[in-house]
Amino acid sequence: MVIMKKHLSRRTVLRGLGASVALPLLDGMVPAFAAIRTSAARPVKRLGAVYVPNGMSMPYWAPASEGTLELSPILTPLAPVKDRLVVLSGTANQEAKQWLDEGDGDHSRCQAAFLTGAHARKASGTTNTTLEVGVSMDQLAARSLREDTQLASLELSLEANELVGQCEDGYGCAYSATLAWRDANTPMPMQTNPRAVFEHLFGAVGSTESTARLRALRQDKSILDSVSEELTTLQRQLGRGDRSKLGGYLESVRDIERRIQIAETQKDQELPDVVQPAGIPARFEEYANLMFDLLLVAYQADLTRVGTFLFGREKSVRTFPEIGVADPHHPTSHHRQRPEQLAKLSKINTFHMQIFGRFLEKLSTTPDGDGSLLDHSAFIYGAGMGNSNAHDPLDLPIVLAGGGGGTIIGGRHLRVPEGTPLANLHLTLLDKMGVPAESLGDATGDLPILFDV
Repeated sequence: MVIMKKHLSRRTVLRGLGASVALPLLDGMVPAFAAIRTSAARPVKRLGAVYVPNGMSMPYWAPASEGTLELSPILTPLAPVKDRLVVLSGTANQEAKQWLDEGDGDHSRCQAAFLTGAHARKASGTTNTTLEVGVSMDQLAARSLREDTQLASLELSLEANELVGQCEDGYGCAYSATLAWRDANTPMPMQTNPRAVFEHLFGAVGSTESTARLRALRQDKSILDSVSEELTTLQRQLGRGDRSKLGGYLESVRDIERRIQIAETQKDQELPDVVQPAGIPARFEEYANLMFDLLLVAYQADLTRVGTFLFGREKSVRTFPEIGVADPHHPTSHHRQRPEQLAKLSKINTFHMQIFGRFLEKLSTTPDGDGSLLDHSAFIYGAGMGNSNAHDPLDLPIVLAGGGGGTIIGGRHLRVPEGTPLANLHLTLLDKMGVPAESLGDATGDLPILFDV
C-alpha cells in the first residue's frame, strides 16, 4: 500500500504583525498511517469547570428519578445534548462547613472548596492577606498537561473582584474571585475582559498599548488580516475537508474579534439609569456567550486543555431584568422556601443553563479528530451549595457534560451515598484524563458508578 498523504505539524502556527494564530486539529496533522494504526490517533481530552454562585433552586433542579435522565425545568435547556449528560446527586463539600467558633463566611468557603475539597482559612489578627485552602483539581491537570499546550490553563469570569483585601466576614476576597488555586496559598486570577482574553490567546495586533489598539480598531484591522499571506499558502496544501474545517474555525475567530470591536465602540454610549452588569459587552447574555466562545476556540486550537469559568462570585448582586428578575441574585437566593422566590431563583438558574447549553451545542457541532469537541471533553457544572437559603453544602447540584474521550456514558441521573465528597468526582475525572493524582482535599476515593456500566 502506498500512502501519499502529506503531514502537517500539530504545532503549525500562522504568524504576522505580533499575532499568532494556532490551528485546530486537521486531518493533515495526523500521520499517514494513523488511519490504520488507530492507537496513534487517540483523541486529545479536555477538562473544564463552570461555577454558578448562590446555590440553586433545588425543587426546580432535581430530576424526577434515578437512571435514565429526565430533565428538570432548570436542566431543560440542555435537551439537545441530553445524551452527553450525567446529573450527579448526593455529593457534598463538607470542608465548606463552619468550624467551631469560626463564624460566618459560608459563601467564601463554598466557592473555595468547589474544586479543592479543602477548607478556606480565615484571616486572623490584624492581617487580611492570609490565604490558605488547597490546590484545585484543574491546576493538577494543568501541571500534567502544560507541556503539550501554549497555555497551562485558562481562567475566565463574568464578574470582576479584587484578589486582595477582605470581602466576607474576615475571608479574603480571593476566595470569591476565583475557582482555581495553583497551590494552597496562590489563587489564579480570572480574566474578565474579552479583549484581554483574545490577546492572551492570539497576541496583540502591533501593540497592547491602549491608544495603539484603539487606532487599530478604527482601521478595522483584523488579526486574521495580518496572517493572510501565510494563510493563503497553507490553504493550498490542504485537502477539501481540512479547508472546510479551517474555514469554520477562522470564521469563529473573526466573529469573536468583530463582536469585541463592536462592544468596545459601544462602551461609552449613554445607558439608562439602571444597575449595569460588570464587564463588556453591556448585555449579560452577549458577554457570557462571547467569553464561552473564547474558551471554545482555545480548546479547538489546542491552546489549552484546561479551563475554569465563573458565572459570578458568591454573594453576587447582579440583576437580570432581561428575564424579568430585577431583584439582586444573592437576596433572591434567600428564598425562605417561599414558592414565588424559588420560582424567581429558578429563572436565574435556567438563564445560566441556557447560556451553558448553547456552549455545549457549539462544542457538539465542532469537529475534533474522529468526533466533536464535546465528545472529547468533560465539564463539571454546578454550585458550591445546594439549598441556598440554608447555605447548605450538601446534595450539591452537579452536571457532568461531555464524552470524556469515550470514558463517560451520558443520559443518566446517578445518586451517590449522601455526603460523598465532591472531590471524589474530581479524582475520578483526573484519572480518566490520564493525570496522576493520589489525593485531593477531602477525597476518599473515586466514583466507579460513573464508569462501571
